[in-house]
Amino acid sequence: MGDLLWALQIIQSGDTELESISFYQTQSTSNSYQETEKSVSINIARNDISTQFFSRFLNELAMQRGNWKSLTNLSFHGVEWQQQLQLQILCTWLSSSNSGVKQLEFQKNTFGVEDYPKLSEMLKRNTTIKAIIFSECNLQSTGARHLASALAENDTVEELQIWEDSVGSEGAEELSRMIEMNYALKLLLILDKDPVTATPLISATIARNRTTELHIWGGESTDSKRFKVVEFMPETSTLRIYKINSSGSRRVACALGWNITVATLDMTGIPLQSKWAKEFAGALEQNKSLKKVKLSRTCLKDKAIVYIGAGLFKNKSLENLWVDGNWFGGVGVEHLLCPISRFSPLQSQANNTLKSLTFGGGKTRIGRCGITAILRLLETNQSMVQLVICEDRSMKPNDIARIFRSLERNATIRFLSLTGCTGVEGDVVLQTIMETLQVNPWIEEIDLSGTPLQIAGKADGIYEKLIQNGAPIPENDLLTDLPQTMPTCCRLFLCGQELAGKTTLCNSIYHNMNATDSQYMDRIRSLIEPVEKIAGAPDIKIRTIHDGDMTISIWNLAGQHENCALQDLMFPGHGSPSFFLIISSLFRKPANRDPKSPTEIEEDLLYWLKFIVSSSRRTLSRMLLPHVSVVLTHSDKVCHLSGDLHSTVAAIQRLREDFRDYIDFYPTVFSVDARSSTSVSKLTHHIRKISRTIVQRAPQVYRFCNDLINHLNDWRSRNYGKPIMRWNEFCDLCQLKVPAVRIRSRHDNMEKLNNQRHALASSLHNMGQIIFFGDLGFLILDCEWFFRNVLSQLTNLDAIRITQNEKNGFISRKELEKVIRLRLQNQVLTTGPKVFDNLEINDLINMMLKLELCHEQDPGDPNTLLLVPGILQETRGRTQKWQLSTPGCVYVGRHLECDDSKHMFLTNSFFAKLQVHLYNKILRSTNQQGATYNLEKYLIYVVINGIHLRVELGGQLGHHIDILACSTKTISEILRVFHQLIIPTILSLCPSITFIESIIRPECVKHLIPPRFRRAQHVPLQHLKQILLSLPADSMYDYQHTWSSVENDCKLILKSASDYGRDLLSDEDIREVLHRRYYDLHHLAIELALPQDKLHERENNVAAVDVNSHELDTIEPSILGIAKGVEIVLQRLKTIEQGIKDLKQEIQGLRYYEYHLLTELHNKVDYLVNYNIELQERKVPNMFYFVQVQDYSKRLITRLFSGMAALRLHMLCEFRREMHVVDDQIGCGLIQVDNQTVKCLLPYMSKFMKLLTFALKIGAHFVAGMGEMIPDLSREVAHLLDPSLVYGATAVTAGALGAVMIGKVGGNRLRRRNFDNSTGDIAQDMKAARQWLADFLKGQRITTGTDIAERFGLWRVRYTDSGQIAWICRRHITMRGNEVIGVPL
Repeated sequence: MGDLLWALQIIQSGDTELESISFYQTQSTSNSYQETEKSVSINIARNDISTQFFSRFLNELAMQRGNWKSLTNLSFHGVEWQQQLQLQILCTWLSSSNSGVKQLEFQKNTFGVEDYPKLSEMLKRNTTIKAIIFSECNLQSTGARHLASALAENDTVEELQIWEDSVGSEGAEELSRMIEMNYALKLLLILDKDPVTATPLISATIARNRTTELHIWGGESTDSKRFKVVEFMPETSTLRIYKINSSGSRRVACALGWNITVATLDMTGIPLQSKWAKEFAGALEQNKSLKKVKLSRTCLKDKAIVYIGAGLFKNKSLENLWVDGNWFGGVGVEHLLCPISRFSPLQSQANNTLKSLTFGGGKTRIGRCGITAILRLLETNQSMVQLVICEDRSMKPNDIARIFRSLERNATIRFLSLTGCTGVEGDVVLQTIMETLQVNPWIEEIDLSGTPLQIAGKADGIYEKLIQNGAPIPENDLLTDLPQTMPTCCRLFLCGQELAGKTTLCNSIYHNMNATDSQYMDRIRSLIEPVEKIAGAPDIKIRTIHDGDMTISIWNLAGQHENCALQDLMFPGHGSPSFFLIISSLFRKPANRDPKSPTEIEEDLLYWLKFIVSSSRRTLSRMLLPHVSVVLTHSDKVCHLSGDLHSTVAAIQRLREDFRDYIDFYPTVFSVDARSSTSVSKLTHHIRKISRTIVQRAPQVYRFCNDLINHLNDWRSRNYGKPIMRWNEFCDLCQLKVPAVRIRSRHDNMEKLNNQRHALASSLHNMGQIIFFGDLGFLILDCEWFFRNVLSQLTNLDAIRITQNEKNGFISRKELEKVIRLRLQNQVLTTGPKVFDNLEINDLINMMLKLELCHEQDPGDPNTLLLVPGILQETRGRTQKWQLSTPGCVYVGRHLECDDSKHMFLTNSFFAKLQVHLYNKILRSTNQQGATYNLEKYLIYVVINGIHLRVELGGQLGHHIDILACSTKTISEILRVFHQLIIPTILSLCPSITFIESIIRPECVKHLIPPRFRRAQHVPLQHLKQILLSLPADSMYDYQHTWSSVENDCKLILKSASDYGRDLLSDEDIREVLHRRYYDLHHLAIELALPQDKLHERENNVAAVDVNSHELDTIEPSILGIAKGVEIVLQRLKTIEQGIKDLKQEIQGLRYYEYHLLTELHNKVDYLVNYNIELQERKVPNMFYFVQVQDYSKRLITRLFSGMAALRLHMLCEFRREMHVVDDQIGCGLIQVDNQTVKCLLPYMSKFMKLLTFALKIGAHFVAGMGEMIPDLSREVAHLLDPSLVYGATAVTAGALGAVMIGKVGGNRLRRRNFDNSTGDIAQDMKAARQWLADFLKGQRITTGTDIAERFGLWRVRYTDSGQIAWICRRHITMRGNEVIGVPL
């Protein structure tokens, strides 16, 4: 008893911080001892005294209150709780807050039935116990029920262990309900004799997604008979079931449906039935957490595998599946692989998450249907990484070889195991494996252990090749640039109007170039009807002819040329090997003998020539111009000696000369009878010859393109003639057939190889062999099918089928799919279902978006509407008006017209593409948020940032397009939208067309006058700028442009009116004019050596009117707000007024600049004219110039060269500072310029005429009282500013002469020249020029002053103030008679 007293004293004193106390009631004697520093073991004998001590121990522990907070472990071994008071004390103490016990253990304790409720109540109240252990306490179902009831309410216990107790099925159910309610339990360990206990526990754990670690053991108490039933590890999310009955397995399968805690399920070795598989299939459809499932050796048969395969269809999480060692056959394999295979290129793979699959072995028999399923899997699967087929004895060597051949195009499989498969043997299998590894570098490992091939030692080469495929390619061994060669294919386009005989001619050419029967062409006339009589829809037809090593494809466009141009196939770029035959019938209708006139044939040919020029891209090389030959059909019905035929040929020759800069026009015109062998043979010879010539001229293509064409044809023949190939299929073909772009290693330069493959496809596209949509990821292999059955349907959607709400061009995607499907269903019936295996309706809509045949209203919305211009209907009779009607609106219009309308026009497809392209550009713009977009057949109405815009097409096959705008913003802001958005979009769609921009009369824009009435109501923008440049500075600001009136059937629509030039131009345009004037004056000042201090006196203020229109948007609806708004308006008016003042001040400064320059220039000229006192008598005038008369207009000649003819010499009126051209002056004709003339006059022309021209250009309108002098050189100079009017290659217009001189003395060489130092040189030049003039006039028998007055209208006078002599006109003699006196002639 002493030991017990010692232990009791320790407890009573509370000095020792014990952490663990163990009570034993298993010995006959009582004792106690201290096991460790913080643990005590107390043995209590089974007698009354010892039992009393046990009660005292419990009382002392309960009475210490907070002194035993350190006590965390309390265990009872072999205790018989016979006295109700002992357990009551214990439960009371543990229920209080004074207890700090965290682990409570009962081992081989004996509880009465009435003890369980006490323990249950204690656990419900306790908040400190974390672990409870019951070992061999005979809890049974009653104890389990009370324990479960307590733990259902307890949220602190984290660990429950029940060892060697059989709680029974009822107790297990009670514990499972506890698990459903308890979130805190972290560990549940049960060792029960009956393994049925595991089913409800594991089911509740995974069904409620508990993170409870679960270990359930079964069997007898001896270690040899114990076995594990279930194990669940939350750390690894692994559920391993070792033994379970049929009903339990189904219950677990059902619980997995909504589970998110189990990632790995291992049921290896458990016999499973089809009922379980059915439940598990439902769980697979719902489960989103399972990653691995091991069902090896589970006796699964075909029916069970069918269920599992069905569950894989909807599963989106499972990555690894083991079903090896089971009992299923080929049917099971087929259903298992079905969800991870594709049966059509358009079919999406049902399951994309399964990465690894293992099957085979045991009683598995793959069979023939299983082999087929495996081959389909390897050919179509896009997600499988690992495939294991183990211990199979049913597959033969031929089956193994087929499996490896199917891996040639598989880029996802990394690991393939055929462990123990007896069919892996023989040289055929070995060779097939090596060939596969040659083209498939993605396979990282092949496991052939246990196979006959590996046992025979023949697998070493396979492993070496795998290592080689995984090794990096040396940098110097990477693919170099693809070699190039001359193309071997050429395209011939047959163009022509309806009933021209294109189809008959195409067939005749085809049979003539492939003739096997010499009598065929002679019999064709009587065997077939004329093609023109056959009724049928015109469709593009392509016939391919093999001429030796050349392939010529004949494209019979049949009126579908707009679709070809739209797709950019006919004109893919410069150098595409192709040429055109324009076919025109000599008769209006082949059935009668009503011949066409030469004018009609010329009009037919002119249309096609314009179409080819307008659609082709401009090139500077004549070698790359489109080649065109003309064929006239039905020549057998006309007389070759008739005058009309010769007139027709002459008209064609005129067209050839007219289009010589745009088209390579073959000089010979072919006149054929399409049904005559002899007639067609000549044309056939021409086609053979010209095709080889064009191929030789064309840029080289990649050498592999010629081989790829054959490979693509073979691919089509193997795939039921499919017209479409996906990009991944093209890559597979390149991997197999083109070694140069083959991936040789997993570390190869993939980006470079992909770019090279893309370049090959683009090259084939440019050659016209395929149509490549790189962004969409497919290639059109059958161009005829594409244009006939797809593109022609998409571009001609039946508007009648569209509802009234969709006539504005917008249609839902679903409705559009219905329309397209309805249009294409007949093609499916005629061409077969295999044709559309690679194509979906959604692909067609994406194609329309790519070709800009439609666009999405809101690209981010899957249910967005589509705008299809093809369904727009033309609105007629409706009054056009602006949607904005504010009094202060500004109306602006620009007219864009083809610069070369004689050779180009806007094609029919242009405006439809513009409608879509402009919308896409607005949509991508960051500063165009909130823009509205409305369309009509030939109208685009856009509202952008408060600016209402109308884009109108000038009719079909027109030459112009109008842009109209209405807004409260300034003209500069409106034109900024024009030049930053609208006009660049138009130019991007017409790369070969140059437009002339003109200003439309604002009144026409305001009242939306129809285009037919405003044809003469626009002025070219550059012309208006030149007019302003030709005016003096003080006239620029007030210049008004006058518009003519508009009438219709003697009814006045718009009367004649004027608009200020400044109101027609933007601020940028006005500044450009001013800066160009300053530019000219600046360099003239340099030439005149004008002192700079005179120029610094003017003010340099540039007009800058910046109206902030957004301030008015913030006015508050109150008296103060209105007052503030009035202030803002007044401020805006002041800003505008200040801008006008600044502009006027800048023009005034320009005028001041001009005045000083003009004065200085006249002083220089006067000095030069009177440079020698000996020549003061001046028998002849000094100021002369040459003009050339062409088409009733004069062109100023400023430079001479030998050989010039038909020139006329004129004299200027030399009145000081008022020089001008004399009206109605006869002049003298100069027949031809020789070398002596050039030598004498060239210095004069290059120096003196430059100064003279600038003086006249700047100062002609400064003469006071003279008004407008007509004509004068200032107007001629303005006219000559157009570079197209410059004479020959050496003539330089006077207006551009300043810029020319800058180029001569520009850069670092520009320096001031002293005018006085060069006077001697100029004097010598003037002397030689005067001498030549005197000799020339003498040769013309003009020797007296009277002769000069008759020919030139000039009289010799002397100034009264200076005494100098000048030759002046009659007008100056009359008006300035007091300043001069006459000198005898």
